Amino acid sequence: MNKLFENRVQEIKYRVLREVAIQTWKGNDVFAEFNEVASKVILDNEPPDRCCIYKDRAIVAERMRLAIGGSKSKKSVVQVIPIACDECPEAGYVVTDLCRGCLAHNCIASCKRDAITIDNNHHAHIDKTKCVECGKCASSCQYSAIHNFKRPCERACKVGAISMAPGGEASIDDEKCISCGACVYHCPFGATVDVSSIVDVIKLIKEHEEDPEKPPVIAIVAPSIASQFLYANLGQVITGIRKLGFKRVLEVALGADMVAHKESLELVEKGFLTSSCCPAFVKYIETAFPTMVDKISHNLSPMAELARFVKESNPEYKIVFIGPCIAKKAEVRKPEVNQYVDYAITFEELQALFDSKNIVLGELEETEWNQASYYGRIFARAGGLTEAVKQALKEQGITDFELKPIACDGIDQCKSALLRASKGVLPNNFIEGMACVGGCVGGSGNMIKYEEAPKQMKARIETATETEILSNIKKQINII
Repeated sequence: MNKLFENRVQEIKYRVLREVAIQTWKGNDVFAEFNEVASKVILDNEPPDRCCIYKDRAIVAERMRLAIGGSKSKKSVVQVIPIACDECPEAGYVVTDLCRGCLAHNCIASCKRDAITIDNNHHAHIDKTKCVECGKCASSCQYSAIHNFKRPCERACKVGAISMAPGGEASIDDEKCISCGACVYHCPFGATVDVSSIVDVIKLIKEHEEDPEKPPVIAIVAPSIASQFLYANLGQVITGIRKLGFKRVLEVALGADMVAHKESLELVEKGFLTSSCCPAFVKYIETAFPTMVDKISHNLSPMAELARFVKESNPEYKIVFIGPCIAKKAEVRKPEVNQYVDYAITFEELQALFDSKNIVLGELEETEWNQASYYGRIFARAGGLTEAVKQALKEQGITDFELKPIACDGIDQCKSALLRASKGVLPNNFIEGMACVGGCVGGSGNMIKYEEAPKQMKARIETATETEILSNIKKQINII
């Protein structure tokens, strides 16, 4: 079997989710069973990760709170566990041991805030109360002795939403945060964690199992699932989702087909468009480029588009999105989306659900799962939406419109394109924006970034029996 997770932080997170799920399936109060949960997460015979096993288990308690939904007073889906965030070194510009105590003192001359002094050992020292992190001292030092140290979470956050709180722990600015989850993935102490709806999802499933008159629960699954669970065949994974209690399992890639069709028409109508498929990208435009908000496609994301189609025929259904994206947890809170999608969980959480029910995927029969076209499935990787829009224009016979797209993956690329567009110097008329590098296959809710994932995704994409978007939509409308 392939390893499930890349590091111990993810392993601990998974253990908490699994044990919380086990207690929820049993109908127990999670915190009433804290000792049992904690003993399964932090084993007695393992050396503690921090100063002692008691602190490790205190952090488990905080993880449990996030596993059942987190603080209701905080609107961000990514929250900080303060007691877990106490190991990172001082951030910002720091004088290292490379300082030679030179006579030039270029660092002092370059600092307009008088933040640098020379100590008794002739080494430079930066007064953090005066320093404004301009970096001029670092660029002036001929020995490169001054380095800009950033915390892993701060370095991972490309939108400047993370700073240091007075107590030294990380602090997230909810207004700037785009819920991409980069800080969650990169924090080596697991102090930044995404809140979970795993308990709510289990309760929905149990309600229907105990009373069939209660609404059935439908799973809609992102196409990037082909890059995960590589220890089993995809058809077995779909069977496993059904065994959890989901009545049906649908491909969000079908929603991608629907979006490609609508987005191509909107692009022709407006002449310029930015994509709306990635909620983190949309939030980034809203916070960093407010003058570009009117350029965002009015179409829902593939997740919401498919859910809307399902609920139009079956309004009583409860719909749960399963994918690689932490930002989807924020998207489902939006009124225009929440009416269609009830909860969103990640592939990390799905693995915890499988194991909480002792479902061994490799032992299951395969379920046929073929609802989307080739173009719907390629949405999982960067550039896929662009190819799909191009195909949709072709299928609709639109020949008098020249598509000039730019596909951006990662916030740095998105920022560059949006900056040029906001100044009117971008030669392109369609911006495909993905917050995660590589697209959805690089999502922070994935269990692991498998090196062979592109190969697995390619194999999955090529199993699509439909190679045209419109014909697939028409066929699936009569089936789903």
